[in-house]
Amino acid sequence: MLTMEQLFNQFTFMKSASNLQQCPPDKGIEIAFIGRSNSGKSSAINALVGRGRLAHTSKTPGRTQLINFFEIEESDRRLVDLPGYGYAKVTERIRQQIEKMLSEYFSCRTCLHGVVMLMDIRHPLQPADLQMLNLLNETGRHIHVLLTKSDKLKRGPANATLLKVRHSLQHLNNISVQTFSAMKMFGIEEAQDVLCQWFSFDDED
Repeated sequence: MLTMEQLFNQFTFMKSASNLQQCPPDKGIEIAFIGRSNSGKSSAINALVGRGRLAHTSKTPGRTQLINFFEIEESDRRLVDLPGYGYAKVTERIRQQIEKMLSEYFSCRTCLHGVVMLMDIRHPLQPADLQMLNLLNETGRHIHVLLTKSDKLKRGPANATLLKVRHSLQHLNNISVQTFSAMKMFGIEEAQDVLCQWFSFDDED
């Protein structure tokens, strides 16, 4: 039996898509990652799969403008790196394209089982985050929030922010929240446990 680390290490890059028609066949189980352009989304994916360069990271926010798919071969399980939102320096045309792409993906992609949403723990619950959370909540899908870059705060303030965010989101359905740091590899197993449940990996043990 594979360990959780070995299981996630099997993910490899599959393809990129600029629209819904270019996505893989709508079957199996997908888990999507979304967050503001500076939330550390790609770094979180790399930390969770134990592959330092699987998802492209950049010092320039707003760089990801495609839907990127990663899969375990022949398993119909995919991780999906969605374009970031809330970055003001992209052109209006690109912003509208990204918003349209995300709206279509969330409303039409039936194999999407859950969404991992990332927020910088130092700046959680920004207006764009709340707008995205409300949209996701309306789809009825599971949501797991990673409060990223938690190594930037001491344990007391980090835990206080965690409790504040949980309280603020308690009215939403099917949502959970945790602290996370890709840099310090904190919160990896907790997040992997959630993904395993969503992927139904536990049913195969």
